[in-house]
Amino acid sequence: MTSKLSITRLDSIDIFRALTMFLMIFVNDLWTLEGVPHWLEHSAAKDDAMGFSDIIFPCFLFIVGLSIPFAIANRKSKGDSDLTIVKHIAERTFALLLMGIFTVNLESANDGMIISTYVWEIFMVIGFFLIWNVYPDKPENKSIYSLLKFIGFLILIGLAVIYKGGEDDNVVWMQTHWYGILGLIGWSYLICALVYLLIGDNVALIVLAWVFFAVFSMADFSGALGFLHRIRPHVWIVGSGSMPGFAMGGIVASVIYRKYSKQIKPATFLLILVGLGILSFAYGFGTRPFWGISKIRATPAWVGICSGISFMTFAFFYWLTDLKGKKSWAEILKPAGTSTLTCYLIPYVWYAVITLAGISLPIFLRTGMIGIIKSLLFSLIIVLITGLINKIGIKLKI
Repeated sequence: MTSKLSITRLDSIDIFRALTMFLMIFVNDLWTLEGVPHWLEHSAAKDDAMGFSDIIFPCFLFIVGLSIPFAIANRKSKGDSDLTIVKHIAERTFALLLMGIFTVNLESANDGMIISTYVWEIFMVIGFFLIWNVYPDKPENKSIYSLLKFIGFLILIGLAVIYKGGEDDNVVWMQTHWYGILGLIGWSYLICALVYLLIGDNVALIVLAWVFFAVFSMADFSGALGFLHRIRPHVWIVGSGSMPGFAMGGIVASVIYRKYSKQIKPATFLLILVGLGILSFAYGFGTRPFWGISKIRATPAWVGICSGISFMTFAFFYWLTDLKGKKSWAEILKPAGTSTLTCYLIPYVWYAVITLAGISLPIFLRTGMIGIIKSLLFSLIIVLITGLINKIGIKLKI
């Protein structure tokens, strides 16, 4: 019996995204705790190791890749031309890069600004929401919505003007730094979306593109790309191929599904995903002796192992939700999967507000296992808040 599943949408992708965002908020809150088990945290750059926190971002990039073929196919079904789609890709990339640059500069903000760093942080998020909120489809209010977007940009410009970063003896203005999490997603999305738009559902070429990023990463670590040192500061593949490599892995999985879901049994697709996961693990552990495992250095081993985890996890959720129909358990996390960017940004306001208010939990609630439970509950609260503000018309979309 061949699969009759729709090729336009998979519940497993939304649920995988929701759980990943829930866990991202959780691991991002671990800094508030004491006595956190080492295996939960990020590993240091010098270590040949990988903590649980080092897995979450790769999974999210993989999910970005999973979504790209479906999103582009959906736009084409509505009559969008390739040029229109390229414009949309550019707009989304710009939004992610801009937000990424602001958030990464927040990390090195100097207390010498004319306003508190935390006030700067709150206005940053307000600016994001004013610009990229999904406003109601009411033509009579279009001028008001345009004004709100304009105010949002003015806020960001004002924040950029007053920004001071670095140390007191070396104050600097805003810089791109490493573009932040959102910026890395933006660059990876740009590269992989354009590659998919060019190649389409050609499995062989998509796999070749995926392999290219893996080879590029290894070539960089081996020193084989040293002759490109002059152009590296100006033009380079983000993460030396590691970041788009994760996303391209997701595209590989989606393209195989889209092309063959009505020709092969679901069990066969599951086996393909497991096979790709095993192949990724082999690549990861095979390259570990050369450069170690490190998220900070984005080593090939980190890419391979996390890609393997992503393929296996997607296979599990595909089996559980799309084949078995067991998805009610994830309903509580739904806002994290459908309003992911909104969910990601809310903690910025939360941390700033409680700091300005001088609110701090007792140390026993922030230590060890109790602290971990606290962070899990915090993540759930953020997801629930996301759902609540969605209902009153506050939801980001780029």
